[in-house]
Amino acid sequence: MSGHIPDLKAWQQGVLGRAVIAAEARLLEGAMDDVFGLELLQLGAWGSGRGLLSGSRTRHQSVVCGGISFPGEADLLADPAMLPVATGSVDAVLLPHTLEIAADPQAVLREADRVLAGQGHLVVLGFRPLSLWGLRSAASRSGFPPGFTRLIAEHRLLDWLILLGYEITLARHYLYFVPSESGAQAGLQGQGALRRGLFNPLPAGAYLLKARKRTYTLTPIRLRRRERAPMLGGLVNPTV
Repeated sequence: MSGHIPDLKAWQQGVLGRAVIAAEARLLEGAMDDVFGLELLQLGAWGSGRGLLSGSRTRHQSVVCGGISFPGEADLLADPAMLPVATGSVDAVLLPHTLEIAADPQAVLREADRVLAGQGHLVVLGFRPLSLWGLRSAASRSGFPPGFTRLIAEHRLLDWLILLGYEITLARHYLYFVPSESGAQAGLQGQGALRRGLFNPLPAGAYLLKARKRTYTLTPIRLRRRERAPMLGGLVNPTV
């Protein structure tokens, strides 16, 4: 993926990339409206700096980037699958298309689960393989956006989250415009970026999944002591 980073950054700064990131920033404002706490961790750089985190209500926000980072883009350079973060110390984790460009997406997801505190929120953004965006990615040798050669279907991610014990609290589809510059202009104007519209037959190009980490408490079971049966007239009374 490192070889595609300059191409991906150029795509993000283009018309289409700016339309996608602007739509996702608006979408996350509503999705994170009930996410509170001390620390939110974004794994993977997407856009410029904390552009996606402007609507966050957590006290602190940090961006972790693996590999090459541009100035002002990340607060910490680390492998998303091996974070130098204490277990259960983060209140929310955002994965903006991080799983799609990771060498081992399940390892990244498990690491996000490790650092996330109980009842914490996990938010994932991804492109849908069965869409015009997915078809363009499959037809491109370098992927689309650049480096996105393996998109993760929504139902597959749902299975992973359920296996980890998460409760899905929100699922949204977005990007109802064609993955082209003309479609991007409409997206920047708010047409088809987050909602389909009355006369738009296009399927959504991307999805958002928000899940809460469940915590299970162990209830101690008291074992009853077997009472001695009283002796009466040399006979033993039956016990219950």
